[in-house]
Amino acid sequence: MVGKRSSRDIRSESRLDVLHGLLSAGTSTRNELAQTTGLSVATVATIVQELRGEGLVVDAGSSALGAGRPTTMLRVNGDRGRILGIDVAETYVRAIVFDASLEEIGSVEVPMDESLPSASSVTETIVRAVDTALRETAIDRERVLGAGIALPGLISAEESADAVAPRWAARNVEVLRQLRERIGLPLVVENPLKAIATAELWFGRGRTAASMVIANLGTGVGAGIVLEGKILRGATHSAGEWGHAVLVLDGRTCRCGRRGCVEAYVGAPGIQVTLREIAPDHELAVVPQREFIDGLAQAHRRAGGDPVIDDVLARTAHYLGAALGDLASIIDPEVMMLTGWTAWTLGDDLVEPTRRELQRRAPIGATTPRELGVSTVRGSSVAIGMATLAFERFLGDVGLSTTRLPLAL
Repeated sequence: MVGKRSSRDIRSESRLDVLHGLLSAGTSTRNELAQTTGLSVATVATIVQELRGEGLVVDAGSSALGAGRPTTMLRVNGDRGRILGIDVAETYVRAIVFDASLEEIGSVEVPMDESLPSASSVTETIVRAVDTALRETAIDRERVLGAGIALPGLISAEESADAVAPRWAARNVEVLRQLRERIGLPLVVENPLKAIATAELWFGRGRTAASMVIANLGTGVGAGIVLEGKILRGATHSAGEWGHAVLVLDGRTCRCGRRGCVEAYVGAPGIQVTLREIAPDHELAVVPQREFIDGLAQAHRRAGGDPVIDDVLARTAHYLGAALGDLASIIDPEVMMLTGWTAWTLGDDLVEPTRRELQRRAPIGATTPRELGVSTVRGSSVAIGMATLAFERFLGDVGLSTTRLPLAL
């Protein structure tokens, strides 16, 4: 059931809009923020005063444009505190320290035991990453406004089955229980796909798009979905597991146990399977994943090229275009963006043929997304998104936001 928005909720959204505008612009005047947000200058001025009261906004000099009086520039006060964004992947935990303006200060990466680690070992690795990140950036815990942690699989405070990330299904509830006791900071926990969508909404193409799909391509595959400016979470917070939609009936076996999933064709291991199907003895057929994707890009761009690699990319674009086309038919987004290390490495080598495939497969009379490209949010978009969610939680804790977060501990 969706409740009615109260005047408090509307005020909360206006504050987020102003902060969003300031974070996007770096510095801005009240008039510029009014133009960006669509709010009145008077409303912006009132919100700025509220944000000043919490030490979140400070002056950033003055602008002397035109013949009138100099106008005060504003910025988010990065020194208000520190925020942690934590990306828990299957092979590592990356903890990044941000200031309150969400500028990165420092980061650490701690290896994760890949052989079915226990809940205790996962928690221990997260705690070690957090402690190391704070120590290396010389940050006292008292200065940390909050931390956001992205865990693979379904995010719920209750036990649930999870066919999407089966290795994590039974552990997440126990990990959450242990984190409450061990971290000692205000926490927000979310699925990586929702974190990526959050990062794109605040710092990427999503700032100006009401509907968007952000497809993450790496070892695994998934999609963050934004409709009417809001992240789609679904009844069980599992929306976006597009990587496990069926692309080829009775096709390749996916690591989730099903057959023919999107991930089995456009995840990095799946692209390597395509290469082995075409040329089993190719030099890139058995190298590690990241070396494989790097080698794919280099071989494709090399003078003279490699017909086998050309074929691999053509088939991958065929699979990706078909899978994105299904999403586009259902959601009708303005924008589709690719993110993740596979997308960043392959870039236009993958985007251009995928765009052609999208257009070719569109039903007669149907529209394709207005834009398909590679996300400009680089680095760890998962950690950036989680830091942003932790920032939103802090705003709620000090009474500036009524945003309901998926799981706040």
